[in-house]
Amino acid sequence: MRVIRVGTRKSQLARIQTDSVVAMLKTLNPGLQFEIRDKILDTALSKIGEKSLFTKELEHALERNEVDLVVHSLKDLPTVLPPGFTIGAVCKRENPYDAVVFHPKFVGKTLETLPEKSVVGTSSLRRAAQLQRKFPHLQFKSIRGNLNTRLQKLDELQEFSAIILAAAGLQRMGWQNRVGQILHPEDCMYAVGQGALGVEVRAKDQDMLDLVGMLHDPETLLCCIAERAFLRHLEGGCSVPVAVHTAIKDGQLYLTGGVWSLDGSESMQETMQATIAVPAQHEDGPEDDPQLVGITAQNIPRVAQLAAENLGTSLANLLLNKGAKSILDVARQLNDAH
Repeated sequence: MRVIRVGTRKSQLARIQTDSVVAMLKTLNPGLQFEIRDKILDTALSKIGEKSLFTKELEHALERNEVDLVVHSLKDLPTVLPPGFTIGAVCKRENPYDAVVFHPKFVGKTLETLPEKSVVGTSSLRRAAQLQRKFPHLQFKSIRGNLNTRLQKLDELQEFSAIILAAAGLQRMGWQNRVGQILHPEDCMYAVGQGALGVEVRAKDQDMLDLVGMLHDPETLLCCIAERAFLRHLEGGCSVPVAVHTAIKDGQLYLTGGVWSLDGSESMQETMQATIAVPAQHEDGPEDDPQLVGITAQNIPRVAQLAAENLGTSLANLLLNKGAKSILDVARQLNDAH
C-alpha cells in the first residue's frame, strides 16, 4: 500500500487545514495511506513568524523528496512559485471575508460604534489601509502571531478593542462564536486567494498531480487564477495594500480589484468581467507549460483558465493606466522604510 507523505507546519490551524485535505483525499482514494509530517522551524526563524520561511522550509522537504505534498492557505503562496513546484489543487473556498473579533468588554459593538481612538489590531496592510479610510475614528496597530496568540493578546492585554482576522481561519478552528462582525466588500475587500487552500506538489510528479487534481473546485480555481494574475501583474505582494472581490454568475466571472496608499487616503478600484462558460468536454492538447500563476489544473478546461488569467491581467492594466503604479510605489517605499 502506497504511503503519501504530507508536509505541514506545527500550528493548530495548519494541522486542521492539512487534516481536512487528507480526509478528502482518503474519501476519494480509500486504498491509500497518508502520513503527516510536521516541520518544526529553527526557533530563531519561527520567532519572526514569517510565513514565507515556513513555505520555503516545506518546499525544501518537497524538493528533497521527504514529503509528496504540502497544504497551504492559498493567500500565503506567491503568484510565481520557485521552479520545480506547482499548486496541484485549489480546494473549494470557504468564507473569503475578514471578521472582527471584539475584546469581551466591547461584545455587541461594530467597528462603527467602537469609541473614538479605539485600537484595532491587524497584521495586514491591506486591512489597515481600507479600514482607516472607512473608519477614521479608529487607530490601527500591528498585531503578530498565530490565531491563538492573537486572540490571547486581545483578551489578556488591555491594548486592543478588537482585532481583524480571516473568517475562514476562525471557522476552521471552530471559533465562529468569537466573530462579532463580518466585513463585506464595501467595508474591506479580501486578500488574493483568501479562504481557499492550495496543495503544492513537485511540478513533474504526475502521480501526485493526478491524485490532488481531483480536489480542484472549478469556481474557486477560476476566481483565484484571476485574482493571482491581477496581483502578479501589479507586482503586489504582502508589502502593499491590494485587495479583490470575485463572483461567478451566469457564466460570467466578475473581478473587482483595488489598490490603496498605506494610510488609505488614496485608493483606486475597478471591476471587469469575462465569459468563462465553457464546453464540458476538455479538448485541449498537451501544453508545454501547463502552469498559470503557479497553478496546474489539467482537468479544468484550459480556455476558461486562460480567460480568468486574462481578466486579472486586464484589470491590473486598467488600474496601472489610471496611475495605480505611483500609489503602489509610494506604499512600497514607505513600508520598506519601516
